[in-house]
Amino acid sequence: MDKILAGAIGSDIHTAGILNFLGLARKEGYECVYIGSVLGIDKLLDSIKEVSPDIIAISYRLGGESCRELLRELRTALEREGVEKKMIFGGTVETAGVARESGMFDRVFDGSESLEEVTGYLRGRDEAGGTVEYPQGLLERIAFKEPFPLIRHHIGLQTLEETELAVKELAQSRLLDIISLAPDQNCQQWFFHPENMVRSEDGAGGAPFRKREDFERMYEASRRGNYPLVRSYSGTRELLKFSLLFKETLNNAWAAIPLTWYSQLDGRSDRELLEAIRENQSAIAWNGGRGIPVEINEAHQWALRYCHDAIEVTMAYLAAMAARRLGVKVYVAQYMMNTPPGISPSMDIAKSLAKKELIESLKSESFIPVTMVRPGLMSFPADPHMSMGQLVSSLFTASYLQPQIVHVVAYCEATKRATPVEIIESVKMVKHAMSEAAKGLPDFSKDDKIERHKEFLKNESATILEAMESIKISSLTSPETIYAAINAGILDAPGLRKMSVAKGKTTTATIDGATFAVDENN
Repeated sequence: MDKILAGAIGSDIHTAGILNFLGLARKEGYECVYIGSVLGIDKLLDSIKEVSPDIIAISYRLGGESCRELLRELRTALEREGVEKKMIFGGTVETAGVARESGMFDRVFDGSESLEEVTGYLRGRDEAGGTVEYPQGLLERIAFKEPFPLIRHHIGLQTLEETELAVKELAQSRLLDIISLAPDQNCQQWFFHPENMVRSEDGAGGAPFRKREDFERMYEASRRGNYPLVRSYSGTRELLKFSLLFKETLNNAWAAIPLTWYSQLDGRSDRELLEAIRENQSAIAWNGGRGIPVEINEAHQWALRYCHDAIEVTMAYLAAMAARRLGVKVYVAQYMMNTPPGISPSMDIAKSLAKKELIESLKSESFIPVTMVRPGLMSFPADPHMSMGQLVSSLFTASYLQPQIVHVVAYCEATKRATPVEIIESVKMVKHAMSEAAKGLPDFSKDDKIERHKEFLKNESATILEAMESIKISSLTSPETIYAAINAGILDAPGLRKMSVAKGKTTTATIDGATFAVDENN
């Protein structure tokens, strides 16, 4: 591996930045020689001759004009001695600007770069120079970014024109690895039957995609910057047609399909529940059979309707089992934190660990779970600064789950849809929080309270699955078995009361930061 010689020139005594850089370089396998600070040009040249480095890294932070004079002196000395080496500069925004103007450096860092940007450069990926080939498959992109998680956010503004410009800006920012398109409700429900659309609701909740070319247009807009993966929120009916559409127009990063929702269960579609489960599973199998990763966005939908924790754990496991049975190879398992409101961070971790252990128990060469975390929108306060705090704290905690994908939800989403401004701000906050967490968190699995609740939830889930076994038709994850379990009230939530085909008879309460089924008469 290459050898780096590094030091701070002139009268600059600052060392933190260059020492941090060398620490990263050593982790990437570089041989590093640090020669100190307050270096005169002659001392630097002597060290270059002695060490014979492949790369010279210098730092200077004390002002633009003095930096300009030092670099002139350095250029003259290097030319006089015939030294031709790759050079890197680190400094403040002001001194870095002078360094860029000089044209002497292969790369200039001004302190605004993320940890992964610096690491990418050390790995030979010149993102700033635009010479990187970005993988366009999910597992390949994950491997490309390791140890950093992929960053995902959604975008769907009032008009296609606004959305297209936003996609371009987000791709060019290089901050997102995955852009999820958010269609409006008219699109999700009636894309293939436009005559049924309510035109007064165009743009409600997302962008008004109306034809195939609209999706192609968004994909083309994303072909810049870091060439993010692109996907779209699912439709609420005719999921097979949507799956084909997204595959052909977006090279869909993964499909997100529920087991039970978008039906009479939640009212987002008029599909009869059993037929909806059958159609959903057909769409899951279609994607799985074509090698498209699949997320079954199921468990957190129950939590959003205030189910008790064991139901959520059961549905997470059931969804993964269904995905494996239906031929999915790459399974995106989403963990929504902070849901329902009132859950404590420790009990959130316990519930997430219970889900993760069950899902990971299914792992094999033909079934690869991918961990994705996100904050729960219900936990976001309306006040933007409080919401920023909630976003950061949520994903700082979630980093314990070692996610491969982080689904960022912009801090403003509790009150309005996010534009690139809020998305970029939110992603920067999250990246910093997670880089801090990466320095080392306590091992929460060693906490007795967390361990007890995790095991309790796994045992309760096993009891629920035993009840489903007693009524199963064909298999535990067949549409008929899942339908029968909902019809019998085995799978239930208070939020489904009086508005769903579900029983809605369960009562839950948050006790000591966890959600339990309770007897409402006691």
